[in-house]
Amino acid sequence: MTPTPIIIDCDPGHDDAIALLLAVASPEVELVGVTTVAGNQTVDKTTNNALRVLELAGRTDIPVYRGADRPFLRKQDVAPHVHGESGLDGPDLPQPTTREQDEHAVEYLAREIRARDGRITLVPTGPLTNVGLLFALHPDIRPERIVLMGGAIGEGNRTPAAEFNIWADPEAAQRVFLEGLDTTMVGLDVTHRATIKDEHTERMRGAGRIGSVVAELMDFYARFHKKRYPDLDGSPMHDPVCVAHLIDPSLMTVADAVVEVDCSGGPSWGRTNVDHRNREHFGDPNAKVGVDIDGNRFAELIVERIASLN
Repeated sequence: MTPTPIIIDCDPGHDDAIALLLAVASPEVELVGVTTVAGNQTVDKTTNNALRVLELAGRTDIPVYRGADRPFLRKQDVAPHVHGESGLDGPDLPQPTTREQDEHAVEYLAREIRARDGRITLVPTGPLTNVGLLFALHPDIRPERIVLMGGAIGEGNRTPAAEFNIWADPEAAQRVFLEGLDTTMVGLDVTHRATIKDEHTERMRGAGRIGSVVAELMDFYARFHKKRYPDLDGSPMHDPVCVAHLIDPSLMTVADAVVEVDCSGGPSWGRTNVDHRNREHFGDPNAKVGVDIDGNRFAELIVERIASLN
């Protein structure tokens, strides 16, 4: 089977880091490049973290491109309360021996998509600033598919209304959904069912060098989630669900939907208004949304693939 070529546009971030490791551990996908954006931390820190994770995995051959350092309109707001001051607090990850490419992430995306005649999947796991800028600056660009982590049908996690990635740059997100491409939204409705429990963490801790680092990442990441979501059985692995969906589409159930982003500036700013029930007069579907996931199989995939890297 020919692997699916992907570019991960990310803001590492503990779950972004695990998404990167899942991608490099999986023969079903080919990670051809990584672009970074401000989100969980500043773009300086997220770029450095992407380089550190790829070096951990022994994949310094995969190029990293620094992207947008701020949202379209709103004030930048990072998440040190979740991911720490470095964005990857927990393990003592060495600083990278490599550096990012000189080309801006948006220009790299445009060049790579053109060179492949669109035959590539974008996997944005952070705010959608880079992807929104891509469509604004290069309106001819049409990637084959987008599988993004963001949004929610139900409750948000940054505000009661909004999930963090969409809330961080609602206008960019709305631009992406308005493109009408083959877009799949992986939101909190499924990622909060795709959890890594303490037992999974302990299995990875005993699975060699990289598994041990991932376990230390999970130790830090779990502290926030156990406090914020005491009723949740484990820590949600938001971003790796996008990669897992490409590896094994049977893991996640999707439904056609209309997705509109609230850009009003009020208390619901950044909410994804999602209609997956074909309501009258709401418009034609512009995306697919995740509505269910086999959380047990997902967790086993994470543990198995992380262990295979050692």
